[in-house]
Order: sequence, then structure tokens, then C-alpha cells
Amino acid sequence: MRYRAITRNREFARVYARGRSYVHPQLVLYVLKNRLGHTRVGLTATKKVGGAVQRNRARRVMREAAFATLPYDVGGYDFIFVARGQTARCKSTHLAKTAALLLAQAGFGPNGARIPPAPQKTAGRPAKAQKAPAGQGARAGGPRP
Repeated sequence: MRYRAITRNREFARVYARGRSYVHPQLVLYVLKNRLGHTRVGLTATKKVGGAVQRNRARRVMREAAFATLPYDVGGYDFIFVARGQTARCKSTHLAKTAALLLAQAGFGPNGARIPPAPQKTAGRPAKAQKAPAGQGARAGGPRP
């Protein structure tokens, strides 16, 4: 099954502005729910990736990886795959594993079921310091010891 393509600049800009991003050194994935009821896919490779030959290879490899890993019955989502510097040097099978990892982070299972994202752990973060009530701080204007 071929997915519909995201072709207009304003559609890309909307996904970039409102969507969630998931980053890997070889690939970046942007995901946004749309109201269309069908899945759309966009592929981009900027000049940072390299010359025209490298950009075309990056898009070709991303296309194969995306079609191998995207679930068919998700419906109603826009996916944008952005090439990184390493993308053009990767094989499509390796990039497919990376795309599957990013889709799992986004909450899409291998069979297309939408999995709610796990809550992020906050362990290891220091607790926020409590503010002293007004009039009891060192700068409250009272006598100094």
C-alpha cells in the first residue's frame, strides 16, 4: 500500500510546529494527528546531508525503511522522516530498525495499534527548593545576627 504524500510547504510547517519529534543520530521522526482519516508521509533531506546524490540516496533509503515499518491501519497521522548526516551511509534494513525504534517511542506498535506513551521518569532530579514565606528571608529587612 502506498501512503499519501505530504507535498505542500505549509503542511510540513504545520507538522514541524505542532507535532512531536523523536530523534536518533540517523533519523528524525515528526508525528502529528490529522483530521483526514488517512496516513500521510513526508521525506526530507537537507543540504546538510550532502550533495544531490547523497540526498537522493537518503530519501530512497528512508522511503524503503518507512514503508517497511509504518503500520497500515493507523489512520489519521502525518509522519515526516528527516534525514541526518549518517542516513545516506546506512542500509535500508538498518534504517528500518531505527524507524521502528522511533515509531515505538512515538507509541505505534508493530501491528498498528496506538500505544499510549509511557510516563517519563523523574527519578534522579533534585526536588525544587521551597521559597521562604515573606518576612522570614535573609533580605526581609529584619535584624541581622
